[in-house]
Amino acid sequence: MRERLKTWLTDLMMIPGLSGYEGRVRRYLKAELQGFGLKTKTDRMGNLIATIAGREGAPSVMLFTHMDQLGLVVRKIEKNGLVRVERLGGVPERALAAQAVIFSIGEGRDIPGVIAHKSHHATGQDEKYKVVPYQDIYIDAGFSSAEAVREAGIDVGTPVVYKPHVMELADGRIAGTSVDDRAGCAVVLEAARQLMATVPRPTIHIVFSTQEEFNLRGAVTAAQVLQPDIAVQIDLILTSDTPDMTSRGDVVLGGGPGMAMFSFHGRGTLNGTIPHPALVGLFEDTAKAAGVRLQKSAHIGCLTDSSYVQLVGQGVASIDMGFPMRYSHSALEVCDLSDLEELSRLLIAAIANIGPDFSLDRDDFEQ
Repeated sequence: MRERLKTWLTDLMMIPGLSGYEGRVRRYLKAELQGFGLKTKTDRMGNLIATIAGREGAPSVMLFTHMDQLGLVVRKIEKNGLVRVERLGGVPERALAAQAVIFSIGEGRDIPGVIAHKSHHATGQDEKYKVVPYQDIYIDAGFSSAEAVREAGIDVGTPVVYKPHVMELADGRIAGTSVDDRAGCAVVLEAARQLMATVPRPTIHIVFSTQEEFNLRGAVTAAQVLQPDIAVQIDLILTSDTPDMTSRGDVVLGGGPGMAMFSFHGRGTLNGTIPHPALVGLFEDTAKAAGVRLQKSAHIGCLTDSSYVQLVGQGVASIDMGFPMRYSHSALEVCDLSDLEELSRLLIAAIANIGPDFSLDRDDFEQ
């Protein structure tokens, strides 16, 4: 399992897929699902969906993760060939200076560039510790005129992402671009593969969603069509084992999968997820029985697609499960393969435990 997860993760990290431009990622995932023998469909938002039929009477499950990544879009092309950009998603401005990027034109046609960083020898004392606002940054792709930029295929609106790369660190840790959320995609692929051979099981809708980084858009439309009873969302869980994060919790990289007990985003969306108690109990009991470690997280400042999916229809019992990850939204995110492996095992065992007698009646739970 570990080698499969590693192959899927590292393959997917090398595929550009800005929010709204997930086509290459989707085609990879579609080929893998069809290789398992699953039929797939793609909706108008670009969500990739496959259904594994299960027991009548058992609550249906939507197991989902997002396949897009954050990045930039071209705002203006200067006469001298330098390119200005807008942010798409929560791109940290302080992480942008001197980064390698690509203009995502098409397979085999992507164009490399560098985000400019003012020469250190010309930096004044008052500039040394300042973060350059994204409105002032520009990308140098080597062109000398606007005409040359456009002839290469770059125009206003062209997607830009960190240059895809993968680094293998010590002890099974992987660093690079878009670990968020290609690691989730790898885990859901493994879960789909094994759940197909698991009997009994509930009906499971596998969804790889679009535009999560663009204010959580794709998964909602998938849920509106599928009308699941239960939603299990897979994404990163913030680690708190580095010096700058110690006050945020006790989640450690390599410490096993995580379960979000509370999430809320107070800037703009004013949304978040409090997990359904039936699902908290399900994952706690399953982890204990399966010998899987389980960490808990509660954070303000982050949220996922489940925030909106839970509001579909009469309400969807929802929970965020995930893998610990360091340095979110930078060009060098870090995860641990052992966490992905344990998360996969936990998901498969927990979902298989959902039968016709699985209660979602909140009055059945002491709170």
